[in-house]
Amino acid sequence: MTTAQAPIGSGFKAASTTNDVINGQDLTGKVAIVTGGYSGLGVETVRVFLKAGAQVIVPTRDRARAEKALAEVPGAELMDLDLMNPASIDAFADAFLASGRPLHVLVNNAAVMASPLLRDDRGNEAQFSTNHLGHFQLTMRLWPALCKAKGARVVAVSSRGHRYAPVDLEDPNFNNRDYDPWKSYGQSKTANALFALALDQRGKAHNVRAFSLHPGGILATNLSRHMSAEALQATGFVAKDGSPIIDPETGKKTLEQGAATTVWCATSPQLNGMGGVYCEDCDISPVVSADAETVGVFFPGVWPWACDPHQAEKLWQLSEKMTGVSFPAS
Repeated sequence: MTTAQAPIGSGFKAASTTNDVINGQDLTGKVAIVTGGYSGLGVETVRVFLKAGAQVIVPTRDRARAEKALAEVPGAELMDLDLMNPASIDAFADAFLASGRPLHVLVNNAAVMASPLLRDDRGNEAQFSTNHLGHFQLTMRLWPALCKAKGARVVAVSSRGHRYAPVDLEDPNFNNRDYDPWKSYGQSKTANALFALALDQRGKAHNVRAFSLHPGGILATNLSRHMSAEALQATGFVAKDGSPIIDPETGKKTLEQGAATTVWCATSPQLNGMGGVYCEDCDISPVVSADAETVGVFFPGVWPWACDPHQAEKLWQLSEKMTGVSFPAS
């Protein structure tokens, strides 16, 4: 049964925190992987999972930085991973699979935003490579462990930034069009949502469900490293002194509020038997009307192009071609 892209009345609000949504849940015996788990929202997600009793693995490109970031969040297991390097993804997955552990929760959280034009070793544009293709390959390679959990969730951290652009299926790498860092970011975030939709269709028969989400506008993190102080202030999310402006009703959230929807998607029993939907503010998001496409990026809701099953299937086929990794036949 297809889950409707419509709110379910979860009872949580924009200001709900990770502690609110994890309250009463015991993750003892569960295993989780959180990419980008040593920065911003990722650290908060790791903290909450550990506090609830889960075993948490944090992939890292920079072990020293990860150790420093997680110094006050003891208990996470670090493993080397570079999402722009296919060989590194395979090595990480092989090492995890060799441990024999099931994987109950995979949070594809790592991201780059509005970066200058860069390419990976295969020539893929960096934002599409890191935010989508790397996570696509990682998820496919970890598929046996997800199935082994006999009840797993894959959570793709998207963004309202998906409104900046759909996925250009003909030219995702900006080979034949002018590079725009925000359109690149937008298409990668649209890809996150479409990936979760297509993955859920394939995974539900194996009791693996997938979700995507918008965490909130938390720009005062490492994600905004490619933005100038002036650009950050112009967003309305950062004050003149560089401090974050907090107003959850307009999407301006603390880390605890921002990571709440990730934790809700990963663990909430309210979502049992559901999947393939885009969420925000700890609930399933409504679809923005097609005739409202002039509405600003901070208006609640998911754009039609980010929840289109036909586009999701086209992106899936393109992703298999670009990565050389396919969904297991059985």
